[in-house]
Amino acid sequence: MEFIDGDGNIIVPKAVRPIIDQKETPLGSKKEAKRQYRYGALHIREYDTHYSVHTDIVDPSSNPLGHLFMDGPEYLAGATAAFIIGSGFGNTVYNISKKEGKSTKDALIDAVLNGYIAGSAAGNLVFSIANSLKRKRSE
Repeated sequence: MEFIDGDGNIIVPKAVRPIIDQKETPLGSKKEAKRQYRYGALHIREYDTHYSVHTDIVDPSSNPLGHLFMDGPEYLAGATAAFIIGSGFGNTVYNISKKEGKSTKDALIDAVLNGYIAGSAAGNLVFSIANSLKRKRSE
């Protein structure tokens, strides 16, 4: 068995440590784990046969924004792209709809739906690119 995974996490077989005595946390990407735990900056993911463990640069419970900048910039990049593209596209659709004579309500519905779709697509694209760049940089 390898003891370091592709992301640089330490693999700990459950035979070595069958129980984690920490409260489960929603903070962090589970990466298909059954559960995840945090102890300060230590991030533990539980799988069927093992745990994966790594230390974050910034503890998300004490500094969530710092954690995003240092440990999860791909999430921050994706959210920023989603907001910028979604709001820009939504505003454009709203203005076009109003010029076409639609009611404010209908123009707003068009703007929100189109902005959401465009923002989601842009956010996912930027997240994927940033995530692949982060992985290449860590290899």
